[in-house]
Parts: sequence; structure tokens; C-alpha cells
Amino acid sequence: MNKILASIITIGDELLIGQVVDTNSAWMAQELNKNGIWVGHRVAVGDVWNDIWNALDQESQRSSIILITGGLGPTADDITKALLCQYFGGKMIVDEGALRNIKKIFERLQRPMIERNLQQAEVPDNCKVIPNKRGTAPGMWFEKEGRIFVSMPGVPHEMKGMMTDDVLPSLHSKFSLPAITHRTLLTAGIGESFLADHINAFETALPPHIKLAYLPNYGMVRLRLTASGPDKATLESELDGQFARLKTLVTEWMVIDTDLSIQEALGKLLKEKGLTLSTAESCTGGYIAHLITSISGSSNYFKGSVVSYDNGIKQRLLKVDAGTLEKTGAVSEETVREMVKGALQLLDTDCTIAVSGIMGPGGGSEKKPVGTVWVAVGNHQKIVAQQFFFRFDRQRNIELTATNALNLLRKFILSEY
Repeated sequence: MNKILASIITIGDELLIGQVVDTNSAWMAQELNKNGIWVGHRVAVGDVWNDIWNALDQESQRSSIILITGGLGPTADDITKALLCQYFGGKMIVDEGALRNIKKIFERLQRPMIERNLQQAEVPDNCKVIPNKRGTAPGMWFEKEGRIFVSMPGVPHEMKGMMTDDVLPSLHSKFSLPAITHRTLLTAGIGESFLADHINAFETALPPHIKLAYLPNYGMVRLRLTASGPDKATLESELDGQFARLKTLVTEWMVIDTDLSIQEALGKLLKEKGLTLSTAESCTGGYIAHLITSISGSSNYFKGSVVSYDNGIKQRLLKVDAGTLEKTGAVSEETVREMVKGALQLLDTDCTIAVSGIMGPGGGSEKKPVGTVWVAVGNHQKIVAQQFFFRFDRQRNIELTATNALNLLRKFILSEY
């Protein structure tokens, strides 16, 4: 079965200067891959007529599907719609469905409409209109010389709605797509290179239609098996067998055997055990609490956090002894153990994470260089602590501290409950 290739074109000066990070391409590529469509190229262009036109010409020579995001707003720099109208030889008309949608949105928001807003209902007469159920700018589907061009808003929430509800189902009706299926697990406590050596024989023995990918991120490595072929049921059965063998090989380091983050895995475990959690954070400044509460349903197990960045807060709220801070310092095993005890008492939870460290770039010393971190986790009966040494910039050190702290608590819960 021949591969169906797609190109993604993202439009906007803000993408080229780094003012906005392009998350659209990554999400679209993942969804296309799940549906048996391979992304051959991703292109970012500014709000420049000739650059957009040339990108359309070039990508239509490479791919059967060209997906475009951006440039559909109501301001003067949003030129995508006018360009597409000329590119495909159409003329602008008002789409009544899009117009009703825009009026409905402004009525609901109780905001006045101006002519510029109404113009968003205009589309080329030779496109298929894609309804925007999450915003005002409609999407557009064009076909030319056997190629499909789809233009969608750059707002991620709106684009995702169009892709899910309309674009992907329509692509399935247009193409005979192969079945693609994945299995993913998350590991912690082993580096990517060591992991690759450990499972080298397994990877080498995989059949050609099954691929293994290593996806490292902040002290964790996801392993993803991907199989492609004509029959989904056969692939699922074969991939299940290979995935079972992979899990056996990495049992020592496996966090969870589904495609979940460490905070999702921990949340799942807390719910299963019926436990509540709090955090006492110094060097991470609330980042651990942010990761935990980014998960829907975290209110079932997470009660709150004390961001004790200042030693005075450690003393007054968490009851860390002044003598401990004077003798061992804020970045010490003794301090984080006392932070755990104080948070358990103050926030009345079953278990707690406490962290204190030096994130950099300043603040380090010969005995405690930048990247030195102490993490403690525990409950009312037992506390365990571990020292870490990170070597990166401030933000990455914070992120590594957070993920390692979450994983330390996960292992503690598995051993104690």
C-alpha cells in the first residue's frame, strides 16, 4: 500500500520570530499519523503573499494533502483567504452558515459586531466550507489536480475541532488509508542510551512493519511501538505480543504501560489507592503543583501546596526548625524531611512531596553547586529523601526536579500501600 503524504504549512510572522510556538504542526502530525497519513514536510512562512504562494506550489508537488493554518483572522495582516481565492481562481461570496455562526457568537458574548467581523463569513465560491464550531473564521477545503488543500484557523482550539470533526473523516472517505496502531510505555531511572543497549536484541528482531521509537523528556523515556499494514485486527494482535515482550524487558524502570505523563500516572495511582496529596515547594516555586493540577480530576486527590521559597515561610508555615536551617541549610535532607512533616500537618493529606534546591544560574557553592536538589516524600509513618544533581539551565533544572519528585512519590506509594 502506497504512503499518502501530507504537508503542513503554518502561516504567521509571529511563528518565524519565535513570539508564538508552533504547537499546531506537532498536534496535526500526530493525528495524521494515527490515521495512516505520513507527514513529509512542515513549512512555516510569514504573512507574505509570494512566500505563501510559493509554499503552496512547492508542497503541492510533494504531497497529496496540504494542510494550512493561520492567516484567517479579521486584521489586515491576515491574507490567507484572499490569497487562496486567487490561487484557486474563485471569487468571494458570503457563506450564510458562517454568517449565522458569527452572529450567534457575538449575541452570546453580548458584543457589538463591526463590518470587519462580518467579513469573516466571506469565502471563495469554489471551496467547501468547513464549519467552525469553536470560533468565527470558517475553514476551507479545495481540490486541484488530485491534491487536497485545507485551510484552517491558527487558533489551536479551533483547528483541532475542525480536524477532528470534519477534516480527518473527509480524508478517510477520499483515500484508502493503511491501519496504524501504537503501544507506548513510560520509563524512568535509566538513560536513553543505556535503555537502547538493554533492548537492542529486541529492537533488532522486530519485523520491518513494526518500528520502535525512543522519546526522551526530563529524566523519562517513552518507548513507542508503531505497526502499519492493511489489516488492523492482525496488527493489534501482533503488536500486543511484541509490547508484552518489551514490557518484560523494561519492568525494572517502567512507570506505566500507556501513553501518559508522570503526573497522569501518579494521579491514576493516587485515585486507585484513595490517597490525598500536598506539596511543599521551595526551588520549584509551585511547578510541581502546576503539573499535578494540569490533569483533569486532580481535585479528587490534590489538596494544595505551600510555596515556601523564603526560609521564614519554611519556619512559620511548615515549622522547619531554625536550628536545622542554620546548621544544614535550606538545601539539605534534614530541611526537606521537616518540610514533609509540616505540610502533612498543615494541609492534612495522606502524603506529601517536598523539594529544596539550587536552580541557578547563581546561588551555588563548592559544597552545593548549582543543580543540587533534595527531594523528600512520605506519609505520617515514613519519609524517604534523595539527593539529585542536575547540570542544565534554570528552567530545565526545575522541570527535572519536578518529574523526579513525582516519580519518587510514585515509587514510595507502590512500596508502602
